[in-house]
Order: sequence, then structure tokens, then C-alpha cells
Amino acid sequence: MPSLVLAHTRYFVIESIRVPIGILASALFPAIAMLAFVVPFAGGDPQAATMATASMMFFGAMSGALTGLAINVAQDREQPWNPYLRTLPAGPFPRFVGRILSTVAVMLLSVIPVLLEAVLLTEATITPVRLLLGLAVLVASGIPFMLMGLLIGFLLSSKAAIAVSQLLFFPLAIVGGLLLPPAVLPGFVDTISPFTPARGAAELLWAATAGSTPDAVALVMLAVWTVVLAVAAGWAYRRDEGRRFS
Repeated sequence: MPSLVLAHTRYFVIESIRVPIGILASALFPAIAMLAFVVPFAGGDPQAATMATASMMFFGAMSGALTGLAINVAQDREQPWNPYLRTLPAGPFPRFVGRILSTVAVMLLSVIPVLLEAVLLTEATITPVRLLLGLAVLVASGIPFMLMGLLIGFLLSSKAAIAVSQLLFFPLAIVGGLLLPPAVLPGFVDTISPFTPARGAAELLWAATAGSTPDAVALVMLAVWTVVLAVAAGWAYRRDEGRRFS
């Protein structure tokens, strides 16, 4: 079984490299936002620059987790090869885990340009231990967005998945405080921000990388979103399985 998981992971990673638009989109959008907003306005403040770098890192990782996974799963369902693979004795587990691991790899690749900009162009500071902790938190915080991507991918066609995932991604990033600090958000947006999964992920990252105190409501809601989306993604998978193989 581990060899099958590795084989599927390798296949998905090679597939992503051969058509790198998803990786480029996940990496370039936060890098451009970093240059436009963080470097000129917060680059000279070590604390602010560190927290803003963490936000931009998760902005790219969230794109790979939500948009990338939603589109890839939806496209897989439309390929004739996919139903055949799901009928093999090994079952869907190796391919499913391989898809998740390749998504994590894309998430980690997407943070490299932002990290380089932070090192070269800002006063952001972080210890190696906090950096490793931040990367671990980034992957863990991406779980609800991967589940959201799976939910969309199992429910919708590839064209619809592109539109819906994008429509969800940008509002969640904005309301979650990834593009603007929560302190400068409009009052009504700041009120609902802690109830979004993006804000909970950001709070965890800020705590891991900059030592800030996380908002308790945001953390609780991140856990709630993870459970709800896990249940919803499981239901969507069983629904797809029943409609296509029963």
C-alpha cells in the first residue's frame, strides 16, 4: 500500500509540474501582493512584516488547497480512467492520499517566493524553530480548505468548480484578514471575520511565527469548520460513489 501511495503522489506531482499554471498561480498571487502591500507599508516593522509574511504564505497555500484540489478532483471525475481506477482491488485510498500529498507539496512550494521576499526586502525575523512550526501549522490549517476543495470537486463539474472555488477563495481571504490586518477591516467585516476558517488559520500562523496571542473564537470556529467540512466532504464522496457505481 505505501508503494502505491508513493506512486500516485509521484504521478500527481509530475502532472502538476508538466502543467505548472496551478503552482504559478498559487505562488505568484501572494508574491505580487507581498510586493505591492507588505514591502512598502510594513516591511520596516519586524513584527508587522513577520505577521504579514505569514498571511501571504497562507494566501498562496489556501489557493492550492481550495482551488487547486477542487479543480483537480472535478477534472478527475470527468476522465474515463478515474472510474476504472476506483474499481481496482486497492480501492480509492492510494489515489486519494496521493492527491492530498501532492496538494501539500504544491502548498509548500507556493510559499517559497514570499519567504524570499521577506528575507531580502523586509525586516521580518524568525527563528528556524518558529519557521518549521509555521510550516507545520500552515499544512494543518490547510486541512479545512482541502476538505472544502474535495466537497466542491465531488459535487460539481470542472467548469463549475473553477468558478465556485474562486468565488469562495477571495472573499474568505479578504474577510479572514489575509490581505488586510484585522485592525483596519471595516467594523462589520471585523465582526464576522473570527467566524471564518481563514481567520482561524491566520491566527494560528501569527501565533506560531510571530508569537501573537490567538483569538479564541477564531480557533474554535476553525475546529468547527474542519469537522463540518469533513462530514460534508465524506457525504459528497459517498454521493458521487453511489451515483456513478450503483
